[in-house]
Amino acid sequence: MRISARADYAVRAALELAAAGGEASLKAEAIAAAQGIPHKFLEGILGDLRRGGLVVSQRGGKGGYRLARPAESIAIADVIRVADGPLVSVRGVRPPELSYCGPAESLLPLWIAVRANVRKILGEVTLAHVAAAKLPDEVLSLAEDPAAWTNP
Repeated sequence: MRISARADYAVRAALELAAAGGEASLKAEAIAAAQGIPHKFLEGILGDLRRGGLVVSQRGGKGGYRLARPAESIAIADVIRVADGPLVSVRGVRPPELSYCGPAESLLPLWIAVRANVRKILGEVTLAHVAAAKLPDEVLSLAEDPAAWTNP
């Protein structure tokens, strides 16, 4: 799985909003500066998050962006899907739409299992978890495995 810069920036921007609190609005410039995200790129991402129902925006001197609902109810998967589309696909196609034959036949259940595991983790971890640095134990356990981030 590859996390694009767009998805990474979208999650980081949403985390800034989560950390700011429910009613606080942040300007795009402040989010961009805090996370080192190019401002123009961030504006497009915030527009997508707004259209996706994850953030709301308000114009004016006290305007800016804030989460559309509590951070506890927004999964990391929600943000990535709005910013980038499906979490896992093969050649741009979702695994259930694929078919293989011969010795490659068992690839389909493998791709589906990969997709299910990615969805499980990113669907259960919320903005609130990450913003509070309180990841679920299952995620921490996976991350603490020394082989988790090394290439064989």
